[in-house]
Amino acid sequence: MAMATTPPVVTGVTRRQFLGTSAAAAAGLCVGGMASAAATPPQASGAERIGVLVDLTRCIGCRACVRACNDRNDLPQDPQPTSVWDGPAQTLTYQRWTVVNRIGQSTAQEGSSVKQQCLHCLEPACVSVCPVGALRQLDSGAVIYRQERCIGCRYCVFACPFGIPKFQWDSGVTPVIGKCQFCAQHATFDGPACVKACPTGALKFGTREELLFEARARLHARPDRYLNHIYGEQEVGGTSWLYLSGQPFERLGFPQGLPSVGLPRLTWVALKVLPAAVTVLAVIMSLASSLLPRRPPPSS
Repeated sequence: MAMATTPPVVTGVTRRQFLGTSAAAAAGLCVGGMASAAATPPQASGAERIGVLVDLTRCIGCRACVRACNDRNDLPQDPQPTSVWDGPAQTLTYQRWTVVNRIGQSTAQEGSSVKQQCLHCLEPACVSVCPVGALRQLDSGAVIYRQERCIGCRYCVFACPFGIPKFQWDSGVTPVIGKCQFCAQHATFDGPACVKACPTGALKFGTREELLFEARARLHARPDRYLNHIYGEQEVGGTSWLYLSGQPFERLGFPQGLPSVGLPRLTWVALKVLPAAVTVLAVIMSLASSLLPRRPPPSS
């Protein structure tokens, strides 16, 4: 008959000492995390922010801007260039950084040609969550991507309120994210290629302050033509790309109900405290594992 085995007794640390040590560690780490969290989230500073005003009432859907973007950034061109009238709807991919589609059209309503690309938030959530600095905001406000730093975590994909960054799923061991970079990644930057290619003036490049003044002037001059809303002026704290439209933005697929403050301000405290909380949990679990009695091996 096998004799009962007495579980080993751990000495040197009492249960009271364990709880006291764990509480002190938790308090110290969380306080440190909260202090760091008080820092201001990343946002553009210094030089005056640039922007683009997109007037959807002037867009004819020719997609000249799409072709110019592809050409300037060495992206694949569509085999058969089309307008919104004779081609299928386009979607953003890691190799297509801007698209133009006819949206909101029905038998009862006309619809609009809508250009979509990164809006270059003034306080970009993608930059805030990137753990390796692969996404960077320049002083001008442009958000650029540095592939050599990317680890493929895709935090930026989930953080973007507009669903812009696209991941190359078939890239193998080299992760790639695709998004509009405002053409600011080029050494000879003198404005986005798409703006220069627009034949109708639907796109206007300038400082964000100038563009807001221009947008308000158009709203005042033609209230019959425009919806009284500059999309991007307040959404998520403001964006560098601003939109005017003659139709409700929600019908054109623009996200609604977004906060008027930058998303990093809402998430920065939690993101800063998270590493400390994870560390505390790991310490507690490790100490608990060492204190709990081991189950004896089954008798033979």
